[in-house]
Amino acid sequence: MCKVVVIMTANTIEKVLSSIKKNLDVDDVTLISRSGMHIGGDVPDNAHMETFVAMSAILLGAAETATSELDEELSHVVVELKNSRVLVMNNGPSALLAIKMSQDKDIDTVLEGIKEPTNELKELL
Repeated sequence: MCKVVVIMTANTIEKVLSSIKKNLDVDDVTLISRSGMHIGGDVPDNAHMETFVAMSAILLGAAETATSELDEELSHVVVELKNSRVLVMNNGPSALLAIKMSQDKDIDTVLEGIKEPTNELKELL
């Protein structure tokens, strides 16, 4: 019984991540544990999965630590690359999302578009 629930949850997570990717027209969406383990989704092409997910978790954790005394909650981190950008944000107490998108993609549109799916992911975890 437990194995069936885990498989159903994993399949549902993948469906939610795929819908984010399709509906927001972004390149990759990755769900990562706070400890830096891959939970679901795709990592960017040519990226080593273990490195990408671990460093995304470290990046977000470092930003949280660096801003912890500012009396504000960290919303997200954006890494600007030459031809693209990566948005890294919390997805509840046990996970984070890394979303790779084109350079011209509006961050606010993406943040608005992932509100509902991220709530669904939080419930699944």
